[in-house]
Amino acid sequence: MEKYSADKIRNIALFGHVGSGKTTLAEAMLYCTKSTDRLGKITDGNTVMDFDPEEIKRQMSVAAKVAACEYKGSKINIIDTPGDFDFLGEEMAGIRIADSGVVMVSAKGGTSVGSQKAIRLLNGKNVPFLFFVNRMDEPNADFEGVAARMMERYGASVIPLSFPIMEGGQMTGIVDVMNRKAFSVDWKSGKLTEFPLPEQYNERIDELQEKVNEVVAEADDALMEKFFAGEPFTEDEFRHGVHAGFREGKLHPIYCGSAYMNVGVDFLLNCIAKDTPPAGRKPAVIATYPDGKEEEVKCDINDPTACFIFKTISDPFVGKISIFKVNAGSVKANSTLFNATKGKDERIGGLFYLVGKKQIPTDAVTAGDIGATAKLSISETNDTLCDSSRVLELPKIKFPTPVLSKSIEPKAKGDEEKIISGLTKLADEDKCFTIVTNPETKQMVLSGLGDMQLKVLQSKLKDKYKVECDLGDMKVPYRETIRKKVKVQGKHKKQSGGHGQYGDVWIEFEPNPAQEELVFAENVFGGAVPKNFFPAVEKGLQESVKKGVLAGFPVVNLKATLVDGSYHDVDSSEMAFKIAANLAFKAGMAQANPILLEPISTMEVHVPDDKQGDIMGDLNKRRGRIMGIDADEQGSVINCEVPTAEILDYATDLKSMTQGRGWFAFEHARYEPAPPDVADKVVAAYKEEE
Repeated sequence: MEKYSADKIRNIALFGHVGSGKTTLAEAMLYCTKSTDRLGKITDGNTVMDFDPEEIKRQMSVAAKVAACEYKGSKINIIDTPGDFDFLGEEMAGIRIADSGVVMVSAKGGTSVGSQKAIRLLNGKNVPFLFFVNRMDEPNADFEGVAARMMERYGASVIPLSFPIMEGGQMTGIVDVMNRKAFSVDWKSGKLTEFPLPEQYNERIDELQEKVNEVVAEADDALMEKFFAGEPFTEDEFRHGVHAGFREGKLHPIYCGSAYMNVGVDFLLNCIAKDTPPAGRKPAVIATYPDGKEEEVKCDINDPTACFIFKTISDPFVGKISIFKVNAGSVKANSTLFNATKGKDERIGGLFYLVGKKQIPTDAVTAGDIGATAKLSISETNDTLCDSSRVLELPKIKFPTPVLSKSIEPKAKGDEEKIISGLTKLADEDKCFTIVTNPETKQMVLSGLGDMQLKVLQSKLKDKYKVECDLGDMKVPYRETIRKKVKVQGKHKKQSGGHGQYGDVWIEFEPNPAQEELVFAENVFGGAVPKNFFPAVEKGLQESVKKGVLAGFPVVNLKATLVDGSYHDVDSSEMAFKIAANLAFKAGMAQANPILLEPISTMEVHVPDDKQGDIMGDLNKRRGRIMGIDADEQGSVINCEVPTAEILDYATDLKSMTQGRGWFAFEHARYEPAPPDVADKVVAAYKEEE
């Protein structure tokens, strides 16, 4: 594969709902550009992009993939992103390095939740995009209805630049709006054959071309004057205006076809090669120096090298493959770059372009292009590699925070280390999950964006790292406290051969709402308990509060005052007083009206306006308290407080209730007394477990 200048490179990411045909379109694009010699199918498990065993098994993408191809003097890097919301981080990685996006839309249903979410993300990052109305080969395909709804929803910037010729409910041809040409479709081969444009389409083409001319005219004042004077644009002026309109989000063309049947894909490639902005004309990226100073990094091969690792593939056999985009300069094989994120040098070995998992060796990857290298020692996703003469960091991908947690445990005892080791390696390629061991519940807790992501991780552990595990419910970290003041005795007396053991204490226990940790005080008169045993009493109590008497949870908001006791000159010891303190604790807790405290989380739930009532009703059922309602650009933001135990599966439930349009963030707020019915269940479960 030859080298291309940044003005001839297009980095195009594919977006849309799960099952919308992104991977199939990538397959057709690679076939059209002769990068592959066959059209793979998802159902056959032989597509270029979905090569991971998990993707073949589930017939869906679970990670962003890259494939390079050449078309009419341009190099096109296709970035195929997953549509399932559990893999949102992969979509964000695709947006981070894309120059343009293609949003897949079904000819039968129009823009789905997945495509709407992608459009919001693309707009948020100022990445221009076009639409491809897919599945025109299927019965009841309704291009006109879908296009009308899209134009109504997204405004005058949405303009069809191709539309189907329909006969008897089936697409028999495609009209090329800009070139005023008509093509018939051969559904067996996917080939288009030009024929004379039917007269009835002229009026519509005039109308659509006028809309495009309005966009072109906005590119600069001279073109605006020409437009109002009724003068035609030259080819160069027109292309300049289309590029500007597309780049600035004033033009979102609609193309149509069938990715599965490879119809209309050549049209789309033509648009990508001609009308989408190349990498060299993308706005400069704002990078940060170590001292916090910012500077624009332009896509220029003559500037010092700066490249960004946006994706890592972890392979048990090949090792780690790092995929990067070069923002400036060039990355050369067998060279050394400086990792600005880690503050260390990184040795670069061999370089290659990717076509799915196929590697095409190259001696250098230049500005604007996407390449890969294997076995970097310190570098990972989100790191910047740069020339040591200009050390700066490129903007990072802000990955979403995990919201669904499950316990994970091995099926075979002793495999805990294998789970940790496997997940640590998988964390190289997926930055949207965490694994921690909760010291309180003794559970390993796996947290991610949703159920599908966690199941994929579970499956990868089994297939890649040969460790089988079960996912279960996470234990809720309750607390215990007391509601009244009591004075109790704890006496430990044991006689055996030689020295005996003797410790005797009287302790007052009382609620202390001001402080969560145990407060220990002593108020002993006349040396009833010698001072040298006070630390032993406190230590005994500190160990005791780790496990309450109701359900074994830590005890909080407690003050303990040592007020009296007795000792033996020979038999008293620190151990005896520690045990006496523990006995006093157990007796005192039982008498002091102990209660269970449950954790409360504050939540911010973002939902579409039409779902606000349903979500608020559901939160009420979860014993939530609505604190207020705000608005954001997508709808309503419900601020509330909810018992943590009620939202363990909320990520899955909210996704279902809002068809994936809602999302939320939460954090621990405080502990509150659990209602009697909740406390009874927790205590009963603890006793059964014991």
